[in-house]
Amino acid sequence: MRITQGQFSFLPDLTDEEIRLQVDYAISNGWALAVEWTDDPHPRNTYWNMWGIPMFEIKDGAAVLFEVNACRKQQSNDYIRVIAFDNTRGVESITMSFLVNRPSDEPGFGLVRQEIDGRQIRYTTHSYATDKPAGQRY
Repeated sequence: MRITQGQFSFLPDLTDEEIRLQVDYAISNGWALAVEWTDDPHPRNTYWNMWGIPMFEIKDGAAVLFEVNACRKQQSNDYIRVIAFDNTRGVESITMSFLVNRPSDEPGFGLVRQEIDGRQIRYTTHSYATDKPAGQRY
């Protein structure tokens, strides 16, 4: 199962050159960039681990690509994404987000059905990645 989160997730994986073009686009708009990673890609898990610190006012996309590659070396079997923030309105809201690394095996999600009071049925998603403890998920 291929996780589809963020922009471009239905497309083939981006090359480093394509990542650089997207980063340059964000820089041209004045957005701050950051690199994040996780081993639990559940759609409601919006708070991923931050790699380094956010990069404000950078002028060259090579700095972001350097951080992406450093994160890939350390977290090679995790999900890694680049995010961009537009802080012009006084809030740090994500303007752009896209995956730049995936594990070799993506375990996917299961749909869990639960019957509750009054013959009601509740459905939730379960990430198979969380069946093992952190650090052993992939």
